[in-house]
Amino acid sequence: MKKIKRSAGEKVLNTAIYIILTIVAIVCALPFVLIISGSFSDSAEIMKNGYSILPRGFSLDGYRSIFLFPKQIARAYGVSILVTVAGTVLGLTIMTLCGYALSRKELKYRNVIAFIVYFTTLFSGGMVPWYIVITRLGMRNTLWALIIPPCCSSFYILLIRNFMKTIPDSLVESAKLDGAGEFRILIRIVIPLSTPILATVALFLALAYWNDWYHASLFITDADMWPLQYRLYNILNAASKIAQAGIENFSGNILPTETQKLANAVVATGPIIFLYPFLQKYFVQGISIGAVKG
Repeated sequence: MKKIKRSAGEKVLNTAIYIILTIVAIVCALPFVLIISGSFSDSAEIMKNGYSILPRGFSLDGYRSIFLFPKQIARAYGVSILVTVAGTVLGLTIMTLCGYALSRKELKYRNVIAFIVYFTTLFSGGMVPWYIVITRLGMRNTLWALIIPPCCSSFYILLIRNFMKTIPDSLVESAKLDGAGEFRILIRIVIPLSTPILATVALFLALAYWNDWYHASLFITDADMWPLQYRLYNILNAASKIAQAGIENFSGNILPTETQKLANAVVATGPIIFLYPFLQKYFVQGISIGAVKG
């Protein structure tokens, strides 16, 4: 294979692009580095000297305050992982089926149905009707109250539909001539070709489930069923009330210091940070292709 010779101008341009991208990457990564450094710093040093790339006065007080009751944190992690995995699989299945159906020209009134799906993105029934529906269905204080509400998004359905519409009709027609049904066509042809958009939606859906604390605050009163985000929120909230009350002779390790807040951020975002690199290669392709063609 012959190497392509670049002119001096192209080399200068490539060098400038790499420098700019490196600077942008550093700027994007710097806040997270400061969060990690601050979580291992002493709170008094942060208040006095501010944040730094390296920890100031190394301390584990922030993490000690979070893991003061390790069984509760472990249980909250388990709930969040279960809800995230189950919700992502269920939501991706439902939205893939809906998106595939809306992408097929054979579906009658598909434009009307697509408009109804889109219409739900403009208006919402509100919190009170949603709360009544969930409680009347008996899902209050169950994991279903955390799984069902965020599992289906009209925006993601339309995004998947737009991507699947880019798949050539000739592939589907040839499969039908060979005797394949709709389900086999979906499994064997459409889904493998739609991997970029499905991986992108799965990432967004998993992020929504992992960061969700709002539904737990509405529907879950049993502390054993709290997800991680809502557990951390209650730890900070309780510590804040203790600090405001000015209770004496109380362990300062669990008060809502700056390091505890930063440690909360690290504990909450860590698993998602490790998940993202596995889906990154599908991210840009899924968004660009799925959003361009309608």
